[in-house]
Amino acid sequence: MRNVSVTGLGMTRFGKHESSLKSLALAACREALLDAGRPKVDAIYVGNFLGGQLAGQEIMGSILARELGLGSIPAAKTEGACASGGIAFRQAYQMVAAGIYNTVLVVGVEKMTHAPTSLVTQAINSAMDNDSNEGVSGLTFPGFFGVVANRYMYEYGAGKEHLAMVALKNREYAMNNPKAQFRKETTLEEIMQAHPVTAPLGLFHCSPITDGAAAVVITAGDQGIKVIASGQASGPPLMQDIPDLLSIGAIRESARQAYERAGLGPDDIDVVELHDCFAMTEILAIEDLGFFEKGSGWKAIENGLTKHGGKVPVNTSGGLLSRGHPIGATGVSQIVQIVSQLRGTSVNQVERARIGLAQNLGGTGAYSIVHIFEGKGM
Repeated sequence: MRNVSVTGLGMTRFGKHESSLKSLALAACREALLDAGRPKVDAIYVGNFLGGQLAGQEIMGSILARELGLGSIPAAKTEGACASGGIAFRQAYQMVAAGIYNTVLVVGVEKMTHAPTSLVTQAINSAMDNDSNEGVSGLTFPGFFGVVANRYMYEYGAGKEHLAMVALKNREYAMNNPKAQFRKETTLEEIMQAHPVTAPLGLFHCSPITDGAAAVVITAGDQGIKVIASGQASGPPLMQDIPDLLSIGAIRESARQAYERAGLGPDDIDVVELHDCFAMTEILAIEDLGFFEKGSGWKAIENGLTKHGGKVPVNTSGGLLSRGHPIGATGVSQIVQIVSQLRGTSVNQVERARIGLAQNLGGTGAYSIVHIFEGKGM
């Protein structure tokens, strides 16, 4: 297997855009290609979930290859619900590492805000097993993670204020990120008193409907930020089949693979971007990634251990909760933030960051992808 590095980054602002799905993707791609020095691209991988349903547009790989003047290169789209972007990056990374391609462009994109909320909710629910009694019952993602949050609080003694602390931390990071969707200052009290979505989750605890795109260029060799490990795992798509609601097995397994391949452990990680689709998910993920013992993630949040100056800063971009969650773009945008941290050029820069981790989740735990990156430090 060859060494692989990230050499180019591009990203639009996340939020509401008038631009089309194609235009958003092109903007991020052009920025990444320019950042990489306009390399010859051998293939393009696109992460996208709802392009067909909400934007009426598929075949994005071919469209982008033509619009970018890349010729008749191979192009592919990956779909893994909210993990679509992470899977696209992993597929591209494996092809470069195997020697099939030398340079690959990876882009994640989603256009969601133009559609009615009811239609977006229906489309997102296609990431659940709807040919089941859970589908017939109308279970939604907020409903699922609301159940998980209630159970977690019952089992471990956490309170609603700890969910609010996650949302507040990520908003405080987003305030410094010019590409984040939500940058307005808030308070713990405002978060706790916000409009309820599904108990105990309120408006600030749930990731928003978002437009945006993010892109990276990966190349064989060691000239950029090195990709030192990739792990992927699947899990049950039905709540009734999950052996432990308070742990996401696919996160644990994908992290185990990545740590083993990198020859590292959780204590070696300097900065993390993880999939906080809901505030509760961040608490589960910091435990399943091995940063904190099971059942103690809420205490880590309370003690500031996931902020600058703590054990490991988490979601310094603002996370899905405040940076925004354009579904297909999320996994790639996490990588943009981690690579920027390891370059020493990031918003909310972590001093002397050398090893970074990005974790992208699909569904209620149907997919998880973990990538570990290495920079030169500062």
